[in-house]
Amino acid sequence: MNELYYGDNLDVLREKIPDGSVDLIYLDPPFNSQRSYNVIFKDKSGRQPASQVDAFEDTWRWTPNTGKIFDELIHLDYASHQLKQLMLAFKQFLSTSDMMAYLTMMAIRLVELHKRLKGTGGLYLHCDSTASHYLKILLDHIFGIQNYRNEIIWKRTLGHHLSTKSFDRMNDTILFYSKGEKYTFHSQYEELSEDEINEKFPHIESETGRRFTHEKLEQSSNAYSKGEVRIIQGKKVISNLGWRWQQDTFYTRLAENPYLIYWTKKGRPRYKRYADEYLGRKYGNLWDDLMPMGSQDRERQGYQTQKTVALMERIIKASSNEDDTVLDPFCGCGTTIIAAEMLGRRWIGIDITYYAVGLVKDRLSKFTNVQYTETGIPKSYEDAVQLAKTSKFQFEAWAVYALVKGQPFKSKGGGDTGIDGFLYFTDYERKHHKVIIEVKGGDYKPKDIRALKQVMDREGSPLGLIIALEEPTRGMIAEAAGMGRWKLPGGRTDYPVLQIYTIKNYFDKLKPDIPDTSGTLQEAKKLIRGKDKHPKLPGIG
Repeated sequence: MNELYYGDNLDVLREKIPDGSVDLIYLDPPFNSQRSYNVIFKDKSGRQPASQVDAFEDTWRWTPNTGKIFDELIHLDYASHQLKQLMLAFKQFLSTSDMMAYLTMMAIRLVELHKRLKGTGGLYLHCDSTASHYLKILLDHIFGIQNYRNEIIWKRTLGHHLSTKSFDRMNDTILFYSKGEKYTFHSQYEELSEDEINEKFPHIESETGRRFTHEKLEQSSNAYSKGEVRIIQGKKVISNLGWRWQQDTFYTRLAENPYLIYWTKKGRPRYKRYADEYLGRKYGNLWDDLMPMGSQDRERQGYQTQKTVALMERIIKASSNEDDTVLDPFCGCGTTIIAAEMLGRRWIGIDITYYAVGLVKDRLSKFTNVQYTETGIPKSYEDAVQLAKTSKFQFEAWAVYALVKGQPFKSKGGGDTGIDGFLYFTDYERKHHKVIIEVKGGDYKPKDIRALKQVMDREGSPLGLIIALEEPTRGMIAEAAGMGRWKLPGGRTDYPVLQIYTIKNYFDKLKPDIPDTSGTLQEAKKLIRGKDKHPKLPGIG
Protein backbone atom coordinates (compact mmCIF):
# COMPACT_ATOMS: atom_id res chain seq x y z
CA MET A 1 0.00 0.00 0.00
CA ASN A 2 1.20 3.52 -0.76
CA GLU A 3 1.81 5.60 2.36
CA LEU A 4 1.66 9.33 3.10
CA TYR A 5 3.07 10.49 6.43
CA TYR A 6 2.71 13.84 8.15
CA GLY A 7 5.52 14.25 10.65
CA ASP A 8 9.27 14.37 11.22
CA ASN A 9 10.87 11.94 8.77
CA LEU A 10 13.42 10.80 11.36
CA ASP A 11 10.61 9.52 13.60
CA VAL A 12 8.69 8.02 10.69
CA LEU A 13 11.74 6.19 9.34
CA ARG A 14 12.48 4.66 12.71
CA GLU A 15 8.95 3.77 13.70
CA LYS A 16 7.14 2.98 10.44
CA ILE A 17 9.54 1.98 7.63
CA PRO A 18 11.11 -1.52 7.94
CA ASP A 19 14.81 -2.04 7.22
CA GLY A 20 15.57 -3.19 3.68
CA SER A 21 12.08 -2.43 2.36
CA VAL A 22 12.71 0.40 -0.13
CA ASP A 23 14.03 0.13 -3.69
CA LEU A 24 14.72 3.80 -4.46
CA ILE A 25 15.10 6.94 -2.37
CA TYR A 26 15.02 10.49 -3.72
CA LEU A 27 15.41 13.40 -1.34
CA ASP A 28 15.52 17.14 -1.85
CA PRO A 29 16.19 18.36 1.69
CA PRO A 30 15.53 22.00 2.56
CA PHE A 31 18.41 24.42 2.56
CA ASN A 32 18.46 28.08 1.68
CA SER A 33 21.17 28.53 -0.91
CA GLN A 34 20.07 32.12 -1.48
CA ARG A 35 21.46 33.24 1.87
CA SER A 36 24.94 34.70 2.01
CA TYR A 37 27.46 31.88 1.79
CA ASN A 38 29.38 33.29 4.76
CA VAL A 39 26.34 33.56 7.01
CA ILE A 40 25.80 29.81 7.22
CA PHE A 41 29.16 29.37 8.95
CA LYS A 42 28.39 31.80 11.77
CA ASP A 43 27.71 30.60 15.30
CA LYS A 44 24.09 31.44 16.15
CA SER A 45 24.52 31.13 19.92
CA GLY A 46 21.95 32.60 22.24
CA ARG A 47 18.87 31.71 20.19
CA GLN A 48 15.85 30.01 21.70
CA PRO A 49 15.40 26.34 20.82
CA ALA A 50 13.82 26.00 17.37
CA SER A 51 11.39 23.19 16.66
CA GLN A 52 12.19 20.90 13.81
CA VAL A 53 8.83 21.80 12.31
CA ASP A 54 10.36 25.05 11.15
CA ALA A 55 12.22 23.06 8.50
CA PHE A 56 9.71 24.44 6.00
CA GLU A 57 11.49 27.79 6.32
CA ASP A 58 14.27 26.23 4.26
CA THR A 59 17.01 26.47 6.85
CA TRP A 60 18.20 24.59 9.94
CA ARG A 61 19.97 26.21 12.89
CA TRP A 62 22.08 24.86 15.73
CA THR A 63 19.86 24.48 18.79
CA PRO A 64 19.95 22.36 21.95
CA ASN A 65 17.95 19.77 20.00
CA THR A 66 20.65 19.72 17.30
CA GLY A 67 23.27 19.10 19.96
CA LYS A 68 21.20 16.22 21.28
CA ILE A 69 20.96 14.70 17.78
CA PHE A 70 24.72 15.09 17.32
CA ASP A 71 25.43 13.24 20.56
CA GLU A 72 22.97 10.51 19.57
CA LEU A 73 24.71 10.07 16.21
CA ILE A 74 28.12 9.77 17.87
CA HIS A 75 26.80 6.95 20.10
CA LEU A 76 24.62 5.24 17.47
CA ASP A 77 25.69 1.60 17.29
CA TYR A 78 24.89 1.17 13.56
CA ALA A 79 26.71 4.36 12.49
CA SER A 80 30.23 3.55 11.33
CA HIS A 81 33.34 4.58 13.23
CA GLN A 82 34.52 6.48 10.15
CA LEU A 83 31.30 8.52 10.03
CA LYS A 84 31.60 9.42 13.71
CA GLN A 85 35.19 10.56 13.22
CA LEU A 86 34.09 12.63 10.24
CA MET A 87 31.31 14.34 12.22
CA LEU A 88 33.70 15.14 15.06
CA ALA A 89 36.10 16.67 12.53
CA PHE A 90 33.27 18.70 10.99
CA LYS A 91 32.29 19.93 14.46
CA GLN A 92 35.85 21.08 15.16
CA PHE A 93 35.96 22.94 11.85
CA LEU A 94 32.40 24.30 11.62
CA SER A 95 31.61 24.75 15.34
CA THR A 96 27.86 25.29 15.88
CA SER A 97 27.18 27.11 12.64
CA ASP A 98 24.05 26.64 10.58
CA MET A 99 26.06 24.46 8.23
CA MET A 100 27.04 22.14 11.09
CA ALA A 101 23.39 21.97 12.17
CA TYR A 102 22.41 21.07 8.61
CA LEU A 103 25.04 18.34 8.32
CA THR A 104 24.07 16.89 11.69
CA MET A 105 20.40 16.66 10.77
CA MET A 106 21.31 15.23 7.36
CA ALA A 107 23.83 12.69 8.65
CA ILE A 108 21.47 10.95 11.04
CA ARG A 109 18.74 10.82 8.40
CA LEU A 110 21.08 9.45 5.75
CA VAL A 111 22.14 6.69 8.15
CA GLU A 112 18.48 5.75 8.66
CA LEU A 113 17.74 5.95 4.93
CA HIS A 114 20.67 3.65 4.18
CA LYS A 115 19.17 1.05 6.55
CA ARG A 116 15.79 1.18 4.77
CA LEU A 117 17.24 0.52 1.31
CA LYS A 118 17.26 -2.95 -0.19
CA GLY A 119 20.65 -4.34 -1.17
CA THR A 120 19.92 -3.54 -4.82
CA GLY A 121 18.58 -0.07 -4.03
CA GLY A 122 19.85 3.39 -4.87
CA LEU A 123 19.66 6.90 -3.42
CA TYR A 124 19.56 10.26 -5.21
CA LEU A 125 20.28 13.33 -3.07
CA HIS A 126 19.33 16.66 -4.65
CA CYS A 127 21.34 19.67 -3.49
CA ASP A 128 23.33 22.63 -4.76
CA SER A 129 26.84 24.03 -4.48
CA THR A 130 26.21 25.45 -1.01
CA ALA A 131 26.66 22.08 0.69
CA SER A 132 27.12 19.45 -2.04
CA HIS A 133 30.81 18.95 -1.21
CA TYR A 134 30.03 18.24 2.46
CA LEU A 135 27.12 15.98 1.57
CA LYS A 136 29.24 13.93 -0.81
CA ILE A 137 31.76 13.25 1.96
CA LEU A 138 28.88 12.19 4.24
CA LEU A 139 27.55 9.83 1.59
CA ASP A 140 31.02 8.40 0.95
CA HIS A 141 31.24 7.44 4.62
CA ILE A 142 27.67 6.08 4.89
CA PHE A 143 27.32 4.27 1.54
CA GLY A 144 30.99 3.61 0.85
CA ILE A 145 33.20 5.36 -1.68
CA GLN A 146 32.97 2.30 -3.93
CA ASN A 147 29.20 2.78 -4.21
CA TYR A 148 29.37 6.33 -5.53
CA ARG A 149 27.87 6.23 -9.03
CA ASN A 150 27.31 9.72 -10.39
CA GLU A 151 27.29 13.43 -9.78
CA ILE A 152 24.44 14.57 -12.00
CA ILE A 153 24.34 18.20 -13.06
CA TRP A 154 20.82 19.47 -13.73
CA LYS A 155 20.36 22.81 -15.43
CA ARG A 156 17.54 24.12 -13.26
CA THR A 157 17.24 27.64 -14.70
CA LEU A 158 17.85 29.48 -17.93
CA GLY A 159 19.77 32.18 -16.05
CA HIS A 160 18.91 35.15 -13.87
CA HIS A 161 20.72 37.81 -15.92
CA LEU A 162 21.69 39.66 -12.77
CA SER A 163 24.41 42.27 -12.77
CA THR A 164 26.73 40.61 -10.27
CA LYS A 165 30.43 39.92 -9.97
CA SER A 166 30.01 36.18 -10.46
CA PHE A 167 28.60 33.76 -13.01
CA ASP A 168 24.91 32.92 -12.80
CA ARG A 169 24.21 29.83 -10.68
CA MET A 170 22.17 27.80 -13.09
CA ASN A 171 22.50 24.20 -11.93
CA ASP A 172 21.70 21.82 -9.10
CA THR A 173 23.66 18.72 -8.15
CA ILE A 174 22.12 15.26 -7.72
CA LEU A 175 24.38 12.72 -6.01
CA PHE A 176 23.64 9.11 -6.94
CA TYR A 177 24.79 6.22 -4.71
CA SER A 178 23.91 2.53 -4.67
CA LYS A 179 23.76 0.44 -1.54
CA GLY A 180 25.83 -2.37 -3.05
CA GLU A 181 27.78 -3.49 -6.07
CA LYS A 182 24.70 -5.04 -7.72
CA TYR A 183 21.95 -2.46 -8.07
CA THR A 184 19.00 -1.61 -10.29
CA PHE A 185 19.86 0.65 -13.19
CA HIS A 186 18.34 1.10 -16.63
CA SER A 187 20.07 3.42 -19.09
CA GLN A 188 17.83 6.22 -20.34
CA TYR A 189 17.80 7.42 -23.93
CA GLU A 190 16.82 10.65 -25.62
CA GLU A 191 14.60 10.30 -28.68
CA LEU A 192 15.97 12.01 -31.78
CA SER A 193 13.95 14.41 -33.89
CA GLU A 194 12.83 13.34 -37.36
CA ASP A 195 15.55 15.46 -38.95
CA GLU A 196 18.19 13.92 -36.66
CA ILE A 197 16.94 10.41 -37.49
CA ASN A 198 17.11 11.13 -41.22
CA GLU A 199 20.63 12.48 -40.86
CA LYS A 200 21.85 9.58 -38.71
CA PHE A 201 20.13 6.91 -40.86
CA PRO A 202 20.40 8.29 -44.41
CA HIS A 203 19.62 5.10 -46.40
CA ILE A 204 16.31 3.43 -47.14
CA GLU A 205 16.13 -0.33 -47.69
CA SER A 206 14.41 -0.95 -51.02
CA GLU A 207 12.97 -4.32 -50.00
CA THR A 208 11.32 -3.14 -46.76
CA GLY A 209 11.40 0.68 -46.77
CA ARG A 210 13.30 0.69 -43.45
CA ARG A 211 15.72 3.53 -42.83
CA PHE A 212 19.27 2.46 -41.95
CA THR A 213 22.97 3.25 -41.72
CA HIS A 214 25.80 0.73 -42.02
CA GLU A 215 28.93 -0.11 -40.05
CA LYS A 216 32.11 -2.15 -40.53
CA LEU A 217 32.17 -5.89 -40.09
CA GLU A 218 35.96 -5.95 -40.25
CA GLN A 219 38.13 -4.77 -37.40
CA SER A 220 41.71 -4.89 -36.29
CA SER A 221 41.79 -7.26 -33.33
CA ASN A 222 44.15 -9.80 -31.85
CA ALA A 223 41.14 -11.97 -31.17
CA TYR A 224 40.96 -13.01 -34.78
CA SER A 225 43.67 -14.18 -37.17
CA LYS A 226 44.21 -12.21 -40.37
CA GLY A 227 43.19 -13.76 -43.65
CA GLU A 228 40.06 -15.37 -42.21
CA VAL A 229 37.35 -16.38 -44.65
CA ARG A 230 33.65 -15.81 -44.06
CA ILE A 231 30.78 -17.09 -46.19
CA ILE A 232 28.32 -14.21 -46.43
CA GLN A 233 25.15 -14.57 -48.48
CA GLY A 234 26.85 -17.34 -50.45
CA LYS A 235 30.02 -15.36 -51.09
CA LYS A 236 33.51 -16.17 -49.77
CA VAL A 237 35.06 -13.02 -48.35
CA ILE A 238 38.62 -12.77 -47.02
CA SER A 239 39.61 -10.16 -44.40
CA ASN A 240 43.17 -9.17 -43.59
CA LEU A 241 41.93 -7.27 -40.53
CA GLY A 242 39.70 -9.82 -38.84
CA TRP A 243 35.95 -10.08 -38.38
CA ARG A 244 33.59 -8.77 -35.72
CA TRP A 245 31.43 -11.92 -36.01
CA GLN A 246 32.20 -15.62 -36.06
CA GLN A 247 30.82 -17.64 -38.97
CA ASP A 248 27.97 -19.04 -36.86
CA THR A 249 26.92 -15.49 -36.00
CA PHE A 250 26.68 -14.61 -39.70
CA TYR A 251 24.46 -17.63 -40.34
CA THR A 252 22.21 -16.87 -37.38
CA ARG A 253 21.75 -13.17 -38.10
CA LEU A 254 21.23 -13.62 -41.82
CA ALA A 255 18.62 -16.26 -41.10
CA GLU A 256 16.79 -13.67 -38.97
CA ASN A 257 17.20 -10.91 -41.57
CA PRO A 258 18.41 -11.80 -45.09
CA TYR A 259 18.79 -8.08 -45.90
CA LEU A 260 21.15 -7.35 -43.02
CA ILE A 261 24.32 -7.03 -45.14
CA TYR A 262 25.13 -3.90 -47.12
CA TRP A 263 27.69 -4.36 -49.90
CA THR A 264 29.94 -1.44 -50.81
CA LYS A 265 30.89 -0.60 -54.39
CA LYS A 266 34.20 -2.35 -53.72
CA GLY A 267 32.40 -5.50 -52.68
CA ARG A 268 33.08 -5.24 -48.93
CA PRO A 269 30.28 -6.32 -46.55
CA ARG A 270 28.97 -4.03 -43.83
CA TYR A 271 26.02 -4.60 -41.49
CA LYS A 272 22.94 -2.43 -41.26
CA ARG A 273 21.73 -0.59 -38.18
CA TYR A 274 18.06 0.33 -38.46
CA ALA A 275 16.38 3.53 -37.28
CA ASP A 276 13.37 1.63 -35.92
CA GLU A 277 15.67 -0.38 -33.61
CA TYR A 278 17.63 2.63 -32.39
CA LEU A 279 16.99 3.35 -28.70
CA GLY A 280 18.15 6.94 -28.91
CA ARG A 281 21.00 9.01 -27.60
CA LYS A 282 22.06 7.73 -24.19
CA TYR A 283 21.83 10.32 -21.41
CA GLY A 284 24.98 11.17 -19.51
CA ASN A 285 25.30 12.99 -16.20
CA LEU A 286 24.69 16.46 -17.69
CA TRP A 287 20.94 17.02 -17.78
CA ASP A 288 20.39 20.23 -19.69
CA ASP A 289 17.44 18.95 -21.72
CA LEU A 290 14.84 19.00 -18.91
CA MET A 291 13.21 22.40 -18.86
CA PRO A 292 12.92 24.09 -15.45
CA MET A 293 9.55 24.92 -13.93
CA GLY A 294 8.10 27.96 -15.73
CA SER A 295 6.01 30.67 -14.09
CA GLN A 296 2.96 29.60 -16.12
CA ASP A 297 3.64 25.85 -15.94
CA ARG A 298 0.49 23.80 -15.32
CA GLU A 299 2.42 21.63 -12.86
CA ARG A 300 3.24 24.58 -10.61
CA GLN A 301 1.83 24.23 -7.09
CA GLY A 302 3.21 27.42 -5.52
CA TYR A 303 6.36 25.77 -4.11
CA GLN A 304 9.44 27.83 -4.91
CA THR A 305 11.65 24.72 -5.00
CA GLN A 306 9.22 22.46 -6.84
CA LYS A 307 10.83 20.02 -9.29
CA THR A 308 9.28 18.84 -12.54
CA VAL A 309 7.61 15.48 -13.11
CA ALA A 310 9.96 14.91 -16.08
CA LEU A 311 13.00 15.12 -13.80
CA MET A 312 11.53 12.61 -11.37
CA GLU A 313 10.43 10.28 -14.17
CA ARG A 314 14.00 10.01 -15.43
CA ILE A 315 15.33 9.09 -11.98
CA ILE A 316 12.53 6.63 -11.23
CA LYS A 317 12.78 4.90 -14.63
CA ALA A 318 16.56 4.61 -14.31
CA SER A 319 16.72 3.12 -10.81
CA SER A 320 13.52 1.15 -10.21
CA ASN A 321 11.14 -1.34 -11.79
CA GLU A 322 7.35 -1.48 -11.83
CA ASP A 323 5.90 -2.29 -8.39
CA ASP A 324 9.14 -1.23 -6.69
CA THR A 325 8.82 1.10 -3.69
CA VAL A 326 10.02 4.70 -4.01
CA LEU A 327 10.56 6.80 -0.88
CA ASP A 328 10.76 10.59 -0.67
CA PRO A 329 11.38 11.66 2.95
CA PHE A 330 11.07 15.39 2.12
CA CYS A 331 8.21 15.01 -0.33
CA GLY A 332 7.09 18.66 -0.38
CA CYS A 333 4.29 19.14 -2.88
CA GLY A 334 4.66 15.53 -4.00
CA THR A 335 6.28 15.53 -7.44
CA THR A 336 8.14 12.28 -6.66
CA ILE A 337 4.89 10.69 -5.55
CA ILE A 338 3.03 11.84 -8.66
CA ALA A 339 5.75 10.49 -10.95
CA ALA A 340 5.87 7.18 -9.06
CA GLU A 341 2.10 6.79 -9.29
CA MET A 342 2.17 7.50 -13.03
CA LEU A 343 4.93 4.92 -13.57
CA GLY A 344 3.29 2.11 -11.61
CA ARG A 345 5.58 2.23 -8.58
CA ARG A 346 4.56 2.01 -4.96
CA TRP A 347 5.50 5.07 -2.97
CA ILE A 348 6.09 6.48 0.50
CA GLY A 349 5.99 10.23 1.07
CA ILE A 350 6.88 12.07 4.27
CA ASP A 351 6.67 15.77 5.07
CA ILE A 352 6.66 17.81 8.23
CA THR A 353 4.36 20.57 6.99
CA TYR A 354 0.66 20.06 6.54
CA TYR A 355 0.61 22.57 3.69
CA ALA A 356 2.81 20.16 1.72
CA VAL A 357 0.77 17.09 2.69
CA GLY A 358 -2.41 18.90 1.70
CA LEU A 359 -0.99 19.71 -1.73
CA VAL A 360 0.02 16.07 -2.20
CA LYS A 361 -3.51 14.92 -1.37
CA ASP A 362 -4.99 17.45 -3.79
CA ARG A 363 -2.70 16.27 -6.60
CA LEU A 364 -3.47 12.61 -5.88
CA SER A 365 -7.20 13.31 -5.97
CA LYS A 366 -6.90 13.84 -9.73
CA PHE A 367 -5.94 10.18 -10.23
CA THR A 368 -8.56 7.45 -10.61
CA ASN A 369 -8.59 4.75 -7.92
CA VAL A 370 -5.31 5.77 -6.28
CA GLN A 371 -5.02 4.03 -2.90
CA TYR A 372 -2.88 5.11 0.03
CA THR A 373 -2.89 5.32 3.79
CA GLU A 374 -2.49 8.54 5.75
CA THR A 375 -0.62 8.69 9.04
CA GLY A 376 -0.17 11.65 11.37
CA ILE A 377 -2.99 13.72 9.90
CA PRO A 378 -5.70 14.62 12.46
CA LYS A 379 -8.79 12.48 11.96
CA SER A 380 -10.64 13.50 15.13
CA TYR A 381 -10.99 16.39 17.53
CA GLU A 382 -8.66 14.62 19.96
CA ASP A 383 -6.01 14.34 17.20
CA ALA A 384 -6.32 18.07 16.59
CA VAL A 385 -5.85 18.81 20.29
CA GLN A 386 -2.69 16.71 20.29
CA LEU A 387 -1.35 18.49 17.21
CA ALA A 388 -1.97 21.88 18.83
CA LYS A 389 0.04 20.73 21.85
CA THR A 390 2.86 19.39 19.66
CA SER A 391 3.26 22.36 17.32
CA LYS A 392 1.39 25.63 17.33
CA PHE A 393 2.49 26.51 13.82
CA GLN A 394 1.63 23.14 12.28
CA PHE A 395 -1.77 23.21 13.97
CA GLU A 396 -2.38 26.62 12.40
CA ALA A 397 -1.26 25.43 8.95
CA TRP A 398 -3.41 22.31 9.21
CA ALA A 399 -6.45 24.31 10.32
CA VAL A 400 -6.11 26.81 7.47
CA TYR A 401 -5.48 24.32 4.71
CA ALA A 402 -7.40 21.21 5.77
CA LEU A 403 -10.51 22.88 7.16
CA VAL A 404 -11.16 25.62 4.60
CA LYS A 405 -8.53 25.07 1.84
CA GLY A 406 -6.96 28.41 2.67
CA GLN A 407 -3.48 29.72 1.93
CA PRO A 408 -1.37 29.43 5.11
CA PHE A 409 0.63 32.54 5.90
CA LYS A 410 3.63 33.19 8.09
CA SER A 411 5.34 36.54 8.22
CA LYS A 412 8.91 36.50 6.95
CA GLY A 413 9.82 38.70 9.86
CA GLY A 414 8.55 36.08 12.28
CA GLY A 415 6.27 38.50 14.12
CA ASP A 416 2.58 37.98 14.83
CA THR A 417 0.65 39.92 12.20
CA GLY A 418 -2.72 38.63 13.37
CA ILE A 419 -2.98 36.65 10.12
CA ASP A 420 -2.60 32.89 9.85
CA GLY A 421 -4.03 32.49 6.38
CA PHE A 422 -6.10 33.82 3.51
CA LEU A 423 -9.06 32.77 1.41
CA TYR A 424 -9.65 34.48 -1.92
CA PHE A 425 -12.90 34.88 -3.79
CA THR A 426 -14.35 36.84 -6.70
CA ASP A 427 -17.58 38.85 -6.60
CA TYR A 428 -20.11 39.16 -9.39
CA GLU A 429 -18.28 42.22 -10.71
CA ARG A 430 -15.10 40.12 -11.12
CA LYS A 431 -13.30 41.94 -8.33
CA HIS A 432 -11.04 39.97 -6.00
CA HIS A 433 -11.46 39.97 -2.23
CA LYS A 434 -9.86 38.07 0.61
CA VAL A 435 -10.97 36.53 3.87
CA ILE A 436 -8.51 37.01 6.75
CA ILE A 437 -8.07 33.81 8.78
CA GLU A 438 -6.83 33.66 12.35
CA VAL A 439 -6.38 30.36 14.20
CA LYS A 440 -6.82 30.03 17.95
CA GLY A 441 -5.42 26.87 19.48
CA GLY A 442 -6.09 27.92 23.07
CA ASP A 443 -8.03 30.49 25.07
CA TYR A 444 -9.45 33.48 23.25
CA LYS A 445 -11.65 36.37 24.36
CA PRO A 446 -13.99 39.02 22.92
CA LYS A 447 -11.02 41.38 22.59
CA ASP A 448 -9.51 38.92 20.10
CA ILE A 449 -12.62 39.36 17.94
CA ARG A 450 -12.14 43.12 17.96
CA ALA A 451 -8.42 42.73 17.23
CA LEU A 452 -9.12 40.65 14.13
CA LYS A 453 -11.55 43.32 12.88
CA GLN A 454 -8.72 45.85 13.12
CA VAL A 455 -6.51 43.56 11.03
CA MET A 456 -9.31 43.23 8.46
CA ASP A 457 -9.61 47.01 8.23
CA ARG A 458 -5.85 47.32 7.86
CA GLU A 459 -5.78 44.74 5.07
CA GLY A 460 -8.90 46.00 3.31
CA SER A 461 -10.61 42.67 3.80
CA PRO A 462 -14.42 42.59 4.06
CA LEU A 463 -14.61 39.22 5.84
CA GLY A 464 -12.80 37.54 8.72
CA LEU A 465 -12.78 33.96 10.00
CA ILE A 466 -11.56 32.70 13.36
CA ILE A 467 -10.82 28.97 13.39
CA ALA A 468 -10.87 27.88 17.03
CA LEU A 469 -9.99 24.73 18.91
CA GLU A 470 -12.21 25.73 21.86
CA GLU A 471 -15.91 26.55 21.67
CA PRO A 472 -16.69 30.31 21.83
CA THR A 473 -18.53 31.87 24.75
CA ARG A 474 -21.84 33.67 24.34
CA GLY A 475 -19.97 36.95 24.65
CA MET A 476 -17.67 36.11 21.76
CA ILE A 477 -20.56 34.97 19.59
CA ALA A 478 -22.39 38.23 20.34
CA GLU A 479 -19.24 40.28 19.62
CA ALA A 480 -18.82 38.64 16.21
CA ALA A 481 -22.54 38.90 15.34
CA GLY A 482 -22.54 42.58 16.29
CA MET A 483 -20.19 43.36 13.41
CA GLY A 484 -23.03 42.80 10.97
CA ARG A 485 -23.14 41.27 7.52
CA TRP A 486 -21.48 42.13 4.22
CA LYS A 487 -23.31 42.01 0.90
CA LEU A 488 -21.43 40.47 -2.02
CA PRO A 489 -21.10 43.20 -4.72
CA GLY A 490 -23.24 42.54 -7.77
CA GLY A 491 -25.49 40.06 -5.97
CA ARG A 492 -28.05 39.69 -3.22
CA THR A 493 -26.18 37.26 -0.97
CA ASP A 494 -24.67 38.52 2.28
CA TYR A 495 -22.24 36.96 4.75
CA PRO A 496 -21.24 37.59 8.38
CA VAL A 497 -18.41 40.12 8.53
CA LEU A 498 -16.69 37.98 11.14
CA GLN A 499 -17.50 34.46 12.25
CA ILE A 500 -16.08 31.76 14.50
CA TYR A 501 -15.63 28.29 13.03
CA THR A 502 -14.57 25.55 15.44
CA ILE A 503 -12.63 22.33 14.97
CA LYS A 504 -15.69 20.45 16.19
CA ASN A 505 -17.74 22.15 13.46
CA TYR A 506 -15.32 20.70 10.93
CA PHE A 507 -15.51 17.14 12.28
CA ASP A 508 -19.30 17.52 12.42
CA LYS A 509 -19.09 18.27 8.67
CA LEU A 510 -20.37 21.82 9.04
CA LYS A 511 -18.97 24.52 6.76
CA PRO A 512 -18.33 28.22 7.41
CA ASP A 513 -20.70 30.74 5.83
CA ILE A 514 -18.35 32.30 3.28
CA PRO A 515 -18.42 32.94 -0.50
CA ASP A 516 -17.32 30.28 -2.97
CA THR A 517 -13.53 30.09 -2.80
CA SER A 518 -12.96 27.22 -5.25
CA GLY A 519 -9.67 27.78 -7.00
CA THR A 520 -8.38 29.52 -3.89
CA LEU A 521 -4.71 28.75 -4.42
CA GLN A 522 -4.78 29.74 -8.08
CA GLU A 523 -6.35 33.09 -7.24
CA ALA A 524 -3.97 33.53 -4.32
CA LYS A 525 -0.95 33.05 -6.55
CA LYS A 526 -2.19 35.68 -8.97
CA LEU A 527 -2.79 38.19 -6.21
CA ILE A 528 0.47 37.46 -4.43
CA ARG A 529 2.43 37.96 -7.62
CA GLY A 530 0.47 41.10 -8.41
CA LYS A 531 -0.92 43.80 -6.19
CA ASP A 532 -0.82 41.83 -2.91
CA LYS A 533 2.35 42.43 -0.88
CA HIS A 534 2.19 39.29 1.23
CA PRO A 535 5.17 37.02 0.48
CA LYS A 536 4.77 33.57 -1.01
CA LEU A 537 4.85 30.72 1.45
CA PRO A 538 8.31 29.13 1.22
CA GLY A 539 8.46 25.39 0.82
CA ILE A 540 10.49 22.33 -0.12
CA GLY A 541 10.31 19.55 -2.63
